[in-house]
Amino acid sequence: MSTPYRATVSFALSCTRRCSTPLVLSRKIASRATAAYTDASLSGAQDPASSSTPPGLDYKQRNVLDRAIRVDQAGEIAANWIYKGQMVVLGKDLHVGPIIQDMWDQEKRHLIVMDKLQVQHHVQPTLLSGVAKVAGFGLGAVTAIMGKEAAMACTEAVETVIGEHYDDQLVALETLPQSHPSIPLLARVIRELRDDELEHLDTAVQHHSQRAPAHALLSAVVGGGCKIAIRLCKEI
Repeated sequence: MSTPYRATVSFALSCTRRCSTPLVLSRKIASRATAAYTDASLSGAQDPASSSTPPGLDYKQRNVLDRAIRVDQAGEIAANWIYKGQMVVLGKDLHVGPIIQDMWDQEKRHLIVMDKLQVQHHVQPTLLSGVAKVAGFGLGAVTAIMGKEAAMACTEAVETVIGEHYDDQLVALETLPQSHPSIPLLARVIRELRDDELEHLDTAVQHHSQRAPAHALLSAVVGGGCKIAIRLCKEI
């Protein structure tokens, strides 16, 4: 895990701690980019930023947009099933059960957003959605059976790759026309999701992910699998 990612997480957590009053917290939540897709009072307004796609994109630009949304949607599907698998094994654990549930709840929100983005931008979902569910559940369940630390190591490895992936994606989105309001909004959504995922990474480390048996090997296998999945979902 790189130092910049840990610094990002620490800054985000310190900001959250400073938002101590309910009013400030409510404003923080309302300012989230994803609220455009999850807040009925906003999503019902048919803002072009959250209801239309840029016209006139050339092939290369359209490919950047399609790949970003297709991969991110598949990733959120897999993440939900990873946590589902972990909860089957560890859900009744009084210590890690609530922690896993909190991260899963956040991933559920992410998937709602990505599903709406997929419809908004007319993106064909990956044909590997079913594989993502099965593989995600299996990975979650197996690492949970290996122990609490292994379950957290799984989260650490996955979120390390996803954090890097989102950073690369933000650079790619800069090649798209920023004049259409949906593109700046999409970039804000991806930054928000990235920061959420890095918070999950930090949570995993705080709960002893690096104490997992064969941590380095487990991280390499899980991280390598994530990178392969990203490449496949871009194309299929």
